[in-house]
Amino acid sequence: MKKERKPLDPNSAKFKLNEIIVRHYEEAHEAKKNGEKIGWCASNFPQEIFQTLGIKVVYPENQAAAIAARGAGEKMCSYAEGQGYSNDICAYARISLAYMDIKDAPEQNMPQPDFVLCCNNICNCMIKWYENIAKELNIPMILIDIPFNPDYGVSDDQVAYVKTQIEEAITRLEDITGKKWSEDRFKEIMAISNRTSRAWLEATSYTKFKPSPLSGFDLLNHMAVAVCARGTVEAAEAFERLTEEYKEAVEAGSSTFRAEEKHRIMFEGIACWPHLRTTFTGLKSRGINMVATIYADAFGFIYDDFDGLIRAYCNVPNAMNLEHAKDVRVSIVKKTNAEGMLVHTNRSCKLWSGFMYEMSRQIGEECEIPVTSFDGDQADPRNFSEAQYETRVQGLTEIMEMNKEVH
Repeated sequence: MKKERKPLDPNSAKFKLNEIIVRHYEEAHEAKKNGEKIGWCASNFPQEIFQTLGIKVVYPENQAAAIAARGAGEKMCSYAEGQGYSNDICAYARISLAYMDIKDAPEQNMPQPDFVLCCNNICNCMIKWYENIAKELNIPMILIDIPFNPDYGVSDDQVAYVKTQIEEAITRLEDITGKKWSEDRFKEIMAISNRTSRAWLEATSYTKFKPSPLSGFDLLNHMAVAVCARGTVEAAEAFERLTEEYKEAVEAGSSTFRAEEKHRIMFEGIACWPHLRTTFTGLKSRGINMVATIYADAFGFIYDDFDGLIRAYCNVPNAMNLEHAKDVRVSIVKKTNAEGMLVHTNRSCKLWSGFMYEMSRQIGEECEIPVTSFDGDQADPRNFSEAQYETRVQGLTEIMEMNKEVH
């Protein structure tokens, strides 16, 4: 007999975060019905721009993750492949390109776009993906080019290069939507975004406690709000409430990780959304809590001014060079006292997975922790083997147990 889920407390952070996501799509649909221009937007495009202008956007990456998590990833990927797209390209892109044509997915619908906002600080696949949408639907595309940074820090020249593009993007969005820019509103939105980001990053930091007051997989669910609503007071308040709940849990000795926390690991890479339950259960059944990940923190942007905003968006995980990216991860491992590292070798994310072999080797040596990997995909279920995953996690568990016995 299936166990009925207990209704969420309306005052809880989880309820408020779920409500924000539902309202995000409802408001976009409503705006579209009312004749407003709606955009499809890359997850790390500077949100402050369209928030200031009061423009509604939705996120193909969020939609693709939701569709995959709800079991329709293979169907949508297969449809795109039937249209001539290679199964070697990003599964998020394939799902999005399929949805552009089908225009309906019960797992997660969203309005069709009147323009697309692209930023390649995630990867260059984004450019061709969004170019294709713009061409097929005959709509404008706005690109902010933030290339991979070969240096450790963000240079003044890079800031100047991106600033010019943002100024041009504002002008083009004004022309497309008829809405006008306000410097005062921009300052308000930047302040709200910082407030939300600080609350979100404080919430994610609670995995440093031992045992952790939360299952790290909770962060993979909550971060959708950090992506789509970072510039809203509602998101800031919800994450502040989440932080309060984690603080209360630490004091009470309770946790959302419903098992004995025997081991703590870093999970590297994007979640394997079609097999989220399998990947989580494989860890929980062995008393392993995922307490460290760079993925969730990637959507917290802290800055002081416009130049600082640009530096933050130039400094996301996929735009960093190997040395900088490694140091950030080492800091997370040490802060959370992770005992091992599990790497998702993601077929959909060539940039992230490509240099992870060398990076994870360096992290393992510097932090003196075991590292293992498994093959998977962020949205295409065909690229995952449960048997391989179980074998790799079991091996990681045995090494962590042996290390505890030695020490």
